[in-house]
Amino acid sequence: MTTQLEVIAAIAHVYSAADVTAALDTQALMGEPVEILGEKTVAGLVPMRLIEDGYRGFMRHGDLGEPAGHTPIHTHRVNAPQSLLYGRPDFKSPPIGTLTLGARVAIVDITGRYARLADGRFMIARHLAPVSTNETDPVEVAERLLGAPYLWGGKSMLGIDCSGLVQLSFGACGIRLPRDTGPQERADIGRSLPPETALQRGDLLFWKGHVAIARGDGSMIHANAHHMAVAYEGIRAGIARIAAAGDPVTSIRRVLPTPA
Repeated sequence: MTTQLEVIAAIAHVYSAADVTAALDTQALMGEPVEILGEKTVAGLVPMRLIEDGYRGFMRHGDLGEPAGHTPIHTHRVNAPQSLLYGRPDFKSPPIGTLTLGARVAIVDITGRYARLADGRFMIARHLAPVSTNETDPVEVAERLLGAPYLWGGKSMLGIDCSGLVQLSFGACGIRLPRDTGPQERADIGRSLPPETALQRGDLLFWKGHVAIARGDGSMIHANAHHMAVAYEGIRAGIARIAAAGDPVTSIRRVLPTPA
C-alpha cells in the first residue's frame, strides 16, 4: 500500500472526521505531500497527515495521487492569487481549472507567455515562480489575498482564515509555521516582544484564537470574521475592538530579522 501521496486537486479539504459534513479543519493545495494513515472509508475519505505541518484529518481519496517521485518533480509554485488553467496556449480559450497561491506544479516548457504543465494543461507563465526561490516580504504576499472571503479552515483566495493567511504568507518566504494560531504563537521561531515594542513590518500579533500581521505603518492585515474577509485595520483600533469583545492581545512575535 502506498503510504505517501500528494494532493492532485487544486484545493483539498481536510475534515475533522470521516464525514464530508464534518468540520473543515484546514485545506491542502496542489502538490502538498500527504501521509496515508489508514484505509479508505465507504464515504471515500482516508485518514491522513499533512507531512509539512503535521496536520491530521480526513481527505477525499480522489484528491490524492502518486507523489512527485513517480511523476515529474514540481518545478514552480503559483505566486498569483489565482491562475486559470487552459487546454491550449490561448487565454481566449475556455478555462478548464483554477490554481491558487502556493500550489506547486511541474512545468515542462515555457514558451512566450504560456507555461505547459506535465499533464498537458497550460497557464500564464508570469503567475509562476521557481520552487527554488522564496519571496522576501510576507506582508506583500498576504496583500495579494486582500478581499478574499473569510473561511474557517481555508487557505486560498477562495476562502481563508487568520492562521491560514499567516502560514501561507510566511511559507512563501521559506518560513514554515504551524497551521493554527496557538502553535504559531508558541513556535520556536523568532522571538517574543514586550507589549510596548514599536512594531515592524511582518511582526505577528496574537489574541486567543486569532493572529494578524503588522504592516509597519500602524496598520495590520488579517483574515477575520468581523470584516468576513482579508482586510486592513488600524492596529490600535483593532486591538481596542477585539479587547472590547473580551480578548486582549496575548503576545507579539517578531519572526523576521530587524532591518539593519
